[in-house]
Amino acid sequence: MNYDLLRGLHILAVIAWMAGIMYLPRLFAYHSEAVPGSEMDQTFQTMELKLYRIIMGPAMVAAWVFGLALIYVNATQIRGGWDFLAQPWMIAKLAGVVFLTGWHHVLGAARKRFAAGENKRPARFWKMTNELPFLAAIVMVIAVTTEFFTR
Repeated sequence: MNYDLLRGLHILAVIAWMAGIMYLPRLFAYHSEAVPGSEMDQTFQTMELKLYRIIMGPAMVAAWVFGLALIYVNATQIRGGWDFLAQPWMIAKLAGVVFLTGWHHVLGAARKRFAAGENKRPARFWKMTNELPFLAAIVMVIAVTTEFFTR
């Protein structure tokens, strides 16, 4: 497969994943103010479930698949080995991926708590944590595009 096509598909998957991973906490912020069992509560539950299962889940899987494919192509056809995985810029990228994957699952657990009527977190918490994925993305994108931490 063409490397540029793989890279483009990876970027598209990451955009979709990031959109969801940043929007779901915002939904939680509004949802935390809804009365459990109300029509608004049910509406938020439907929106959150669809966002998580239809957009975020498949986008995360696609980002992982295309990302792993890029690593494989880099190691076997471009960089001539797997040594680049030990470069600080790549470690920063991979650490960000692990963080985003973990955060994705934290959000999934929170969605289940909302559905069960057991949310204990205020809207302020969800508004503040909404920015965490973007901060991780800043570090990851700068690290990869500039190989900044290599110098």
